[in-house]
Amino acid sequence: MKALRSHVRGGPETLVYEDSPEPPIAAGEALIRVHAAAITPTELTWNSTWTDSNGKDRRPIVPSFEVSGTVERVGDGAVDVRRDDPVYGLLNFWRDGAAAEFVAARAADLAPKPRSLDHVHSAAVPLSGLTAWQALFDHAGVALGDRVLIQGAAGGVGTFAVQFAHIRGAQRNTAFLKELGADEVVDYSSARFEDGIRGVDAVIDTVGGETLERSWGVLRPNGMLVTIAGDAPEAIAAKYSVRGVSMLVQPNRAQLIEIANLIDAGRVRPIVDAVYPLPRGRDAYERGLLGHTRGKLVLQVVQ
Repeated sequence: MKALRSHVRGGPETLVYEDSPEPPIAAGEALIRVHAAAITPTELTWNSTWTDSNGKDRRPIVPSFEVSGTVERVGDGAVDVRRDDPVYGLLNFWRDGAAAEFVAARAADLAPKPRSLDHVHSAAVPLSGLTAWQALFDHAGVALGDRVLIQGAAGGVGTFAVQFAHIRGAQRNTAFLKELGADEVVDYSSARFEDGIRGVDAVIDTVGGETLERSWGVLRPNGMLVTIAGDAPEAIAAKYSVRGVSMLVQPNRAQLIEIANLIDAGRVRPIVDAVYPLPRGRDAYERGLLGHTRGKLVLQVVQ
């Protein structure tokens, strides 16, 4: 098969489009014929991209952990999917990804692809959609009427967080974001958010750095900050009399099914910034590192 691989640990400049062995599947797994794969530009900096869960170097590696495609075959005990099923899912970060013609995945992590979407837009959902869902509902416990500040609301995770918060009846803090359901938008280039926002129930941070540091003070007492882009030390949370958690998204078939149902009902839509053919995957990663993307960058494998 053809795949986008790296033999040398580094950035996008190390990626090459080349022949690669078809991945084997174990019991409980499925082999997916990849139609599209979404990327996270920073994934080439993750240890999990380059090693297995025991820290063993597994180069050459295949990146991209969001897939949409069809089931080619299934291993023993794989009861959730069948051959030719259109599926999408979030892959194990410690294994080779979906920037290839085929990828092996745990069948239990795969869900039926949204019927109303093509594969390119379906691939844009799993990581960002699950991260937003788990941040808002599993960690922050956002409910009807809560005020939520979403940092980085125009990015891949942020666009889903805005829409999910809108569906749950929470109040959110450009026209693009208001189209997605935001009640109020703060332009970080011209205003400091902490000057106009106070007493929110939750902060969902996708930015990190100084933005994360400044976000603690806008929470109400016992409010919740969830970050995917930094640490949430107990000492800082205690200083502000709030709670905080740094989260890592987990594959979840049941949540993907819920998200697909919302998409098919027309209540949620993924945002795709740009689509690249697999042979140009290196260009996609280079584009992503420039920042300021609106939604996801997707590699198209099957035209």
